[in-house]
Amino acid sequence: MNEGKPGTPGASEGPDGDFVLAHPERPDGDYELARPHDAAASTPAAGPADGGAPAPAQSADTPAPGADAPAHPQPLHDPDPYSTPPYGEPGPWAPAPPVQHPAATPAHGVAVGVPPVPPEAAPAAPVAQDAPAAPVTDPWARYDPWAAPAAVAPLQQADPVEEDVRRRRSRRRRTLAGGALVIALVSGVAGGVVGVQLERNGGIGAVELPQAGVEAPDRDPDSVAGIAAQALPSVVTLHVSGGGKAGTGTGFVLDDRGHILTNDHVVEPAGENGDITVTFHSGDTAEATVVGRDSGYDLAVVRVKGVRGLAPLPLGNSDNVRVGDPVVAIGAPFDLAGTVTSGIISARERPITAGGEKGDGSDVSYVDALQTDAPINPGNSGGPLLDGKGRVIGINSAIRSADGGPDPEGGQSGSIGLGFAIPINQGKRVAEELMETGKATHPVIGITLDMEYSGDGARVAAEGSDGGPPVSTGGPGAEAGIRPGDVITKVDGRPVHSGEELIVKTRAHRPGDRLELTLERGGEERTVSLVLGSSDGD
Repeated sequence: MNEGKPGTPGASEGPDGDFVLAHPERPDGDYELARPHDAAASTPAAGPADGGAPAPAQSADTPAPGADAPAHPQPLHDPDPYSTPPYGEPGPWAPAPPVQHPAATPAHGVAVGVPPVPPEAAPAAPVAQDAPAAPVTDPWARYDPWAAPAAVAPLQQADPVEEDVRRRRSRRRRTLAGGALVIALVSGVAGGVVGVQLERNGGIGAVELPQAGVEAPDRDPDSVAGIAAQALPSVVTLHVSGGGKAGTGTGFVLDDRGHILTNDHVVEPAGENGDITVTFHSGDTAEATVVGRDSGYDLAVVRVKGVRGLAPLPLGNSDNVRVGDPVVAIGAPFDLAGTVTSGIISARERPITAGGEKGDGSDVSYVDALQTDAPINPGNSGGPLLDGKGRVIGINSAIRSADGGPDPEGGQSGSIGLGFAIPINQGKRVAEELMETGKATHPVIGITLDMEYSGDGARVAAEGSDGGPPVSTGGPGAEAGIRPGDVITKVDGRPVHSGEELIVKTRAHRPGDRLELTLERGGEERTVSLVLGSSDGD
């Protein structure tokens, strides 16, 4: 290094008049920054007395001997925060302090370890060259690749305690989840076993289902159950056989002497020498005989003997019946004794004809019937049709079968909701006559009708059925002025559409009743009045 002289660039005059290079020129033309307390500057050099080179010039920042050292030595340049040579820390050509390795890697921008030593705490006295260098506490010290490797502690997780907590929590959650799964599986299996047991055996222990307690057997007398309870002891089942025929029907008790009312077609198979067996609701049986029968009204009376305690059914008044009134039917359909059905009155004064198997008309019945939708089937014939108070208002006689007309017993297809009953007012009169005389009288007009007439109304025939006059001489019709060919269109103001309907309307009355007939003759309409006669024929 050359001694500085005046005029030399970068030279400054020292306190003793010598010049010091602030930036001595390096061999390669660069300048080296003079730093206070540098290890090279603190090494003593040989003076001129011992033949050595002249003493090195003091740095401009180094105070002269005997002078007070500044409180804060100022470097020539501001410190380089990035430690970039040649203005930062010593480069590879100068000794460097030992590298300090932080115990843990700091987060970005955070210093970890010993805090940096402030400038006022730095030693002011020169440090001997052979003295060990003080550890650098600057966290920003640059790594020295030429320094001896220091013992490096094994790497550790940043927060092992927190990680252990997380692991323990994770294990705990997994344990709880596994336990819950096991409990769910066990519960499901147990529930399935119990369910199968209940399904197969109805329970694990004894089976006892909830049930209502014992109630009083009595019912409202006006209810169906009440009506049936009162009427069933008075309803009987008839088994009839004779002449190679057999049948089953129903009847009901008329009085305490053993008279029972039923249909004529029920007892017809018995003939003159057949058998009739009556079975009561109690199960007791008795033999019966025919008292009287009438095919025109389809009614018959039989009697049992030797039976006590019979309870007759009360009779109502069929004239009081209205459409829609509730009714109860009792019978033995298809030999099922004691069957109870219910319904309403569907219509009144429904003209029907039944029978006619003989072909001569002697077995045809003409009924001005009550129509009901109470189920009536073969075997119900002769049974009672009761009103809402348990009184007889009709005798069940016919049904409309699905494959034919009204048939007392032949409609084997069963009930289709069209049942017909003889009004009890007519049945009472006929039953009284049969019990008294064994025969029933029929009200008559004394005319012969043309049953082939297809027009509206009932036309008087041109000839009589037995070769006599169509209008009986001295009969009610002759006295009223009826002539052959007249067409009767109304009875008591109600339309008549056929000969059968005129017969039905007539037989709905008693002999001696007065009728008003409306008839047409030669295009003119006239009204006649007559008193019905009596006949024991058909």
